[in-house]
Amino acid sequence: MSKITSLKARQILDSRGTPTVEVDMSVDNGRVCRSSVPSGASTGSHESVELRDNDSTKFDGKSVFKAVENINSIISSKTESKSFEKLDDFDSFLIELDGTDNKSKIGANAILGCSIAFMKCLSSNQNKEIYEFLNPSGPLILPTPLMNIINGGAHANNGLDIQEFMIVPAGFETFSDSLRAGVETFVNLKKILQNNGYSTAVGDEGGFAPNLESNEQALGFISEAIKKAGYKLGEEIFLALDIAASEIYKDKIYKIDGNLFDSNQIINYYKKITEKYPIISIEDPLDEDDWSGWSDLTSSLGEKIQIVGDDLFVTNEKRLIEGINKSAANSILVKINQIGTISETLRTINLASENNYSYIISHRSGETEDSTISDLAVATCSGQIKTGSCSRTDRTVKYNQLLRIEEFLGKDAKFAKLSTFQPTT
Repeated sequence: MSKITSLKARQILDSRGTPTVEVDMSVDNGRVCRSSVPSGASTGSHESVELRDNDSTKFDGKSVFKAVENINSIISSKTESKSFEKLDDFDSFLIELDGTDNKSKIGANAILGCSIAFMKCLSSNQNKEIYEFLNPSGPLILPTPLMNIINGGAHANNGLDIQEFMIVPAGFETFSDSLRAGVETFVNLKKILQNNGYSTAVGDEGGFAPNLESNEQALGFISEAIKKAGYKLGEEIFLALDIAASEIYKDKIYKIDGNLFDSNQIINYYKKITEKYPIISIEDPLDEDDWSGWSDLTSSLGEKIQIVGDDLFVTNEKRLIEGINKSAANSILVKINQIGTISETLRTINLASENNYSYIISHRSGETEDSTISDLAVATCSGQIKTGSCSRTDRTVKYNQLLRIEEFLGKDAKFAKLSTFQPTT
């Protein structure tokens, strides 16, 4: 049994300068461990509730003093006389303490901060790394990055409809070689944009945010950058997109590059660009509640590419079950703050795995220096991670942790390549 012996929360700033929750905790008088909670800009309406103060006089209404106080008063007092056998017991206690379906009373940000901190304390007290604690018997796999190198949509103010243009450096033998290829492509993309007179300022997730003429122009520049870096497009480095379609959807119509599409028409659009470019994964290609469109798209393209539900599933078991029953998507994006506890996240991952859905461990656009998701990706053998571009410390801290894990594992370090992508290669 494990008992929380110290618990303290505070408000800090995330990578956008927006307030978020940080938690310091010790268990059984062990080392104090620290967690911090990410936040999204493009959020699904079905996500758990991120509790904010809505006080316009402080941080434009985005302060999180209520969530912090809920930890320092409610959670702290309720755990004074309790012990927990394992992480799942602690997370269940927090969920019951909140008592709502969407964690709106205490706040998913408060609950997640405590869940991560408790997990870190348990692993520290066992003298284990987080990935070892979560998966003590293996196997362990280093994930392939889906590296966002051009930002658009809600992550940039540049007129690009598609939110993320990603490279997937999967054709390498090690994670470190994969990361190097991604970095070198990023550097060459910067040169190409500069030579063509475009800005190389970066967006929320560290990718460039040039004001390009079209979404396809972005794909063209990225393809050129891969080749300039000396790599083979479609063999060593592939492409992936996050459409964030709920952001371009209104009155049952999608808008891309000024064109208006219904569900069938936008499916045809995806067919055309996947024939033209080596795109192997598309995230949120349709609105979060366009279930029939998701089923049609999966039927049309699901045997060719990975179709990822983010806003569609919001890391929620119930939503994923509905998707499985409706044959919607073949992959799920996993964001720990969408559901609010590590235990629930792991259950959703297990459900995906049992139903042959791939699962991608993901950051949020508002990030911190917490690198928990790197360990989570390795421990769950996801084989895929989204943690932004290779600039901004809030992004690179996750890549750097993966480099450390690769070093820790030594000769036992295995790199996923495309082994977990759907359809299975």
